[in-house]
Amino acid sequence: MKDVLCNLCGQDDYIVRYPATLDPREVNTPDARAFRCTSPDYGRHARIVQCKKCGFVYANPVWDETELIALYTGVEDDTYVTERIGRQLTFRRHLEALEKITGPGRGKTLLDVGAYIGVFVEVACAAGWDAVGVEPSEWAVAEARRRSLPVILGTLDAPALQERQFDAITIWDVIEHLPDPRAELEKAFARLKPGGIIAVHTMDIDSWMARLMGHRWPWFMTMHIQYFSQRTLARMLEMSGFEVVWTGPQGRTIRLTYLSSRLGGIFPPLGRAFDWLIHRLGIAERAISINLGDLFTIYAKKVA
Repeated sequence: MKDVLCNLCGQDDYIVRYPATLDPREVNTPDARAFRCTSPDYGRHARIVQCKKCGFVYANPVWDETELIALYTGVEDDTYVTERIGRQLTFRRHLEALEKITGPGRGKTLLDVGAYIGVFVEVACAAGWDAVGVEPSEWAVAEARRRSLPVILGTLDAPALQERQFDAITIWDVIEHLPDPRAELEKAFARLKPGGIIAVHTMDIDSWMARLMGHRWPWFMTMHIQYFSQRTLARMLEMSGFEVVWTGPQGRTIRLTYLSSRLGGIFPPLGRAFDWLIHRLGIAERAISINLGDLFTIYAKKVA
């Protein structure tokens, strides 16, 4: 691991907000399973600090970028596949919100960054977008291609993207994993057409839920190394050349059986009790919408 500067203002002046909860073995040899999208390792994280100049919250120290890319390249996550229905419902709502800004997608191009198994790409294509995804996990790309979905292996640096520009770029639940999010936003800026829209979805460190739960907030996890608020993400987008159009809380839709597994990761007895109850009632596969206010989406426009 290495010490890093604040990715928002570049300073090296911080307070420790939460000490690391990983043991030395996990620090030196991170378990790739902790980097799955559906990892239940809530509360296990590197040291979390807050910049004294700009207020940005981030993990410090963190793993080397090369090591992180290797970990994500090797990720396999069958649990995500079983939750495909919930993801589709969530992404349909995300797309509806996006299209309120972009208009209908027919005839327009879209790039989904960190596309995983391509669920949002599938939803966007079905709605008429000329959509493509990019994803570093070899397993996830193979899963997407098995369903004939256009997902490129790699990152925004992939050669296949260098000569292309898009009407919209989406970054769903990805920016919190990136070692240099500002650099990625600048790359996204270059990949957008003038007037194009970027949508970024992540956790809100300044939400009432995060403040209420403190160090028990479940989004403090090994794989999360950047913790944005709506203010700090808006500032980073503006520094990258964007003009913020809208920002606000945006939840998700999940099956009750998946919710029970998430509860089990936070508090096992509660998870087991909830799982027993929903199976007893025969509602385990029912999908529900959840919005606790600690997830948000920000939309911004390329103005130059």
